[in-house]
Amino acid sequence: MQWERSNVIGLARASCNFCHGYGMRPVLRGTEAPCNCVFRAVFRACYRRFRECVALGSHTNAVTWERSGGPTGYRTYSRKREEYMADFCLVSRRTLEDVEYRVFRVHHLLGADFKLCCRQLNIDRGQFFHHVYDIEERLGRVFAELTPYALYPVSEYFAGATRFDMQPATSSDRLHHQGSRQLSSFPLSA
Repeated sequence: MQWERSNVIGLARASCNFCHGYGMRPVLRGTEAPCNCVFRAVFRACYRRFRECVALGSHTNAVTWERSGGPTGYRTYSRKREEYMADFCLVSRRTLEDVEYRVFRVHHLLGADFKLCCRQLNIDRGQFFHHVYDIEERLGRVFAELTPYALYPVSEYFAGATRFDMQPATSSDRLHHQGSRQLSSFPLSA
């Protein structure tokens, strides 16, 4: 994801003390980076969609048929909600450290409030909220910057949008390529 002011201004928190609602904060001389409030907003958008998928879990999801790209136009079958929930959990597990993942699992996945989490994990309230903010920032960045297919923006994940790096070749491109291949087989000396 390209982090630009136009991408982050809608995600930035207006009451943020670091970016003041602009989404970018100065890092080094003349350079800017996205504010942590943007990463937390990205995480919360992904988490909201995860919760929706969990709530719809009892309903069977229709299998979607998508184009995967390539020169022959392969098609794939998938269950987007189940894939999204699996990706959300697996990326989180791979990204977070053990202590952070335990807080994430108890608070976000199992839905316990902070009092139960503090009692269950044997940490105080300040440590708990510090872990929650760190988790949201780290996962928000990872969800947005994940390659080749990021979890954020969620609409692209569920729309089945494929990103084509190469445009399909036209007939004139093929003729040009064949002609250059034939010319390269001839010796250049006269």
